[in-house]
Amino acid sequence: MSLLDETIAAITPRDPAAERAARERLDRMTKPPGSLGVLEDVAAQLAGTAGVCPAPLPTPVAVAVFAGDHGVHAQGVTPWPQEVTAQMVANFAAGGAVVNAFAAQLGADVVVVDVGVASPTAPSPGFLDRNVRRGTADLAVGPAMTRDEARRAVEVGIAVATELAADHGCLVTGDMGITNTTASAALVCAFTDATPAQATGRGTGVDDATLDRKVDVVTRALTRLDADADPLTVLAEVGGLEHAALAGFVLGAAAARVPVLLDGVIAGSAALVAAALCPTAVEHALAGHVSAEPGHAYALRALGLRPLLGLDLRLGEGTGALLAYPLVASAARALQDVATFDSAGVTEKA
Repeated sequence: MSLLDETIAAITPRDPAAERAARERLDRMTKPPGSLGVLEDVAAQLAGTAGVCPAPLPTPVAVAVFAGDHGVHAQGVTPWPQEVTAQMVANFAAGGAVVNAFAAQLGADVVVVDVGVASPTAPSPGFLDRNVRRGTADLAVGPAMTRDEARRAVEVGIAVATELAADHGCLVTGDMGITNTTASAALVCAFTDATPAQATGRGTGVDDATLDRKVDVVTRALTRLDADADPLTVLAEVGGLEHAALAGFVLGAAAARVPVLLDGVIAGSAALVAAALCPTAVEHALAGHVSAEPGHAYALRALGLRPLLGLDLRLGEGTGALLAYPLVASAARALQDVATFDSAGVTEKA
């Protein structure tokens, strides 16, 4: 069996007994039943993933920033030069990006993974060279990568998740890749009922003419897909190498029974791939936020995930998910630390 097959076989649903115990404890805690709203759902989910109530605190936390370049850059779907991807990878490794600042605030570890950057990056602490190929081909005119390359990139994400899960209680998705919102829109359309016009957004802030080109590119790419194409084939046709690695990251976290906190539209579209490969994997995922990219809302609805934040973010890198992490940690802390009516000697309502 391949690593992908082995990982899918290892993924099991959340533990219903642990979730029931969490719900019962939440109702006995010194607060009105249901008064923590969505955080009660988060606490119960964490217990189900861990298989124990209360769930262990989701600490420490690590964000993996998967980076790749895209051949569709040749279609003029962004004003940003492609070399910005490699430059930002170096910036992440040096600690100078927004994701680094947010991670420092939380005490989170940042790991930068080159899974498909067009030009090599110098080795540095916290940087992993797992390059599968030097950028994808142009998805507007043909497959972005081969099916084997897509599988290998998925397995990069699995391996990184497995390694980080050994000593981290929560994993966070991060991404970097100039024009990766174009590939994300194509994936969202392929796995949901969204149209290219609905799912394609402005990414880094493109003008109307560029947005029209993006929609046209996504439309042309989708015409190559067969209705019965398997998930890896769809990924190879219109996805990115970082999307593939993120899909594997979701699968690897689920197999390791560690919660994974999803960032924006790149992570959302990658999670659609993971869900198509193994629907159970998404039971162990949480949506950090809903981004300003329109395709993200379609992805989250298809995944059945409720975002914890809505701040109109569209940066990527893992930033929105890191901002949501304190909510996840607080839900776990409440379930673990808050007294029950019995233990605190507090009289319940009549």
